[in-house]
Amino acid sequence: MRLVATGLLVLMAVIYVLTHGRDGAWAFVNAGAEAGMVGAIADWFAVTALFRHPLGLPIPHTALVRRRKDDLGASLEQFVTDNFLTPQVMREKVLDAQVVRRLGEWVCQPENAERVVSEAVPFLVRAVERVDEEEIRNLVEGVILPRVRREELSPLAGHLLERVVEDGSHHGLVDLVARELHAWLALHQDEVEAIVRSRAPSWAPTWVNDQVTRRVYQEVLRWARDIKDDPQHNVRAALDSYLAELAGDLQQDRITMARFEALKERLLDHPQVSATGVRLGETLRATVLEALADPAGHVRTRMAAELAGLGSRVLADDAMRARLEAWTADLVVGLVERYGPEITSVISGTIKRWDAQEASDKIELHVGRDLQFIRLNGTIVGALVGLAIHSVSLLL
Repeated sequence: MRLVATGLLVLMAVIYVLTHGRDGAWAFVNAGAEAGMVGAIADWFAVTALFRHPLGLPIPHTALVRRRKDDLGASLEQFVTDNFLTPQVMREKVLDAQVVRRLGEWVCQPENAERVVSEAVPFLVRAVERVDEEEIRNLVEGVILPRVRREELSPLAGHLLERVVEDGSHHGLVDLVARELHAWLALHQDEVEAIVRSRAPSWAPTWVNDQVTRRVYQEVLRWARDIKDDPQHNVRAALDSYLAELAGDLQQDRITMARFEALKERLLDHPQVSATGVRLGETLRATVLEALADPAGHVRTRMAAELAGLGSRVLADDAMRARLEAWTADLVVGLVERYGPEITSVISGTIKRWDAQEASDKIELHVGRDLQFIRLNGTIVGALVGLAIHSVSLLL
């Protein structure tokens, strides 16, 4: 296009020379060629002045791109910041995109949920593998145990125990203990009778001691069976009453609370507590890695199922989806408000690092074709204006 625009300028010059001094219709052609040549030269100067000095002459306010490259970058950065990365624009774009709905539609498909889990597992594995024994020890000894030591746990323990007693959650454990106690007594008659016989008076006849021992064992076994079979047994009721009273004392009685805290301190001072915490952490780490390594294992299958279920719930629950959409928009707006200037600074920073001539050449390469049309239009419009002016001058 540059050759076309230049060729048209040369054509105007040739026509002007050939028609110079002629009358009649040629005068109109000469006037049009003259004005077209002026328009072509003016627009050539304007286009060229954007990127370089015309004819190499250091005319003021030329080679604008090279001279004001950094200013142009800063202006472009400010333009993007003011017109694109604004909270209102970003919020509207995120809400219009319906990101949560689209994500829910995609992730509710089982194969897509499995794909997400498969892509996420390697990152989870690497994160867990980076946790070594020393880090677990630092966590236990430097964070968990000091925090437990500082906190007064008696009220918390009392509140938890109170809830357990009120809900009857401990009854399952009591049932288990009662069953195991009865089973042990039934299987260890000789041991129980030996314990009772060892405490019998030595002066009593042997047959009397044997009768008493067997009777004691039978009563103990019957007592254990009654506790096991009767949910309303007095022992169970007494245990419930004791636990309820203990729960209240742990929250209100200063003596009981002090005893509990003293017991806590003694436990924490024991070196085995720290070692046990570290071993539990290592066991948990190994268990997690083993579970994540099995593609068909329960953990990964459950993760995929929960993810797909979440996608289905998002699609079915309009209120939930609206909340998530609003939360997503708030998150994006918050990120833009906080990091928007850093994001747009890439524009000015990149342009600033460009060589001035390189920047000028890049911009000219992208917009140069359109600028040559400006030269063409300037030539044509100039010629038409020249014809109009010549016509008006003849009428005056």
